[in-house]
Amino acid sequence: MALGIVATTRNNMLDEITADIGSSGLLRIFSGTQPATGGAETTKLAELALSATAGSTSGGVLTLGAISDDASADATGTATWFRLCTSGGTAVVDGTVGTSGADLNFDSVSFVSGGTVSVSSFTITAGNA
Repeated sequence: MALGIVATTRNNMLDEITADIGSSGLLRIFSGTQPATGGAETTKLAELALSATAGSTSGGVLTLGAISDDASADATGTATWFRLCTSGGTAVVDGTVGTSGADLNFDSVSFVSGGTVSVSSFTITAGNA
């Protein structure tokens, strides 16, 4: 039998992510091998600013608020993973990047230095939600 977590607990877990990110967190996109969660960052391709309040939770799903574009990507490369972090860069959540089936999906994972990087929506779903 799969682990079942009641809705209130799922929402509390996701709300803790928002609390840990704090005010005006960041979404960083990287190339290279994803480290163990919270490990050393690899080549940063882009950095996007999160809303003052990172997001809101309902029904076991954390929906991030508006994410500002990065109008000038930091480097050229293939995006492979992301990090949600505090405004000071402290890691909170790491995940995969791809074109489908990843934690964060883009139309293309080929980023070009100086290009614009946009995220139209981003959700995190707690187990069994």
